Amino acid sequence: MKAQKGFTLVELMIVVAIIGILSSVALPAYTDYVTRGKLVEATSGLSEGRIKMEQFFQDNRTYVGGPCPVATKNFTYNCANPAATASTYTITATGTGNLAAFSYAINESNVKTSTTSWGNSATCWVMKKGGAC
Repeated sequence: MKAQKGFTLVELMIVVAIIGILSSVALPAYTDYVTRGKLVEATSGLSEGRIKMEQFFQDNRTYVGGPCPVATKNFTYNCANPAATASTYTITATGTGNLAAFSYAINESNVKTSTTSWGNSATCWVMKKGGAC
């Protein structure tokens, strides 16, 4: 009698179960990785905005009317907050779409704050799950 070649149904089901377990671990990690990559858009925009505000202050001796960063694909920026005066400002980056839970800010003293679904901070920009800066 000739031996049959191939896989049994049990072997195939074990492979499917292993693939399911691996993907249930890998997909959330990949999603967080992609989100962290998009957050750089906010922090770099805020850093650039702070530099432009300081240059504007050097020329005009006031922050009022200073340049605000242009909205990007994932974040909008706000420089016209009620606390803005001739000697103070706060630039806020607010996420759009699936990043709506993320908000970052910086002021004239280079104090960085963040409000995110991963954690909040009054001293740094939270860039990783668990509140890590």
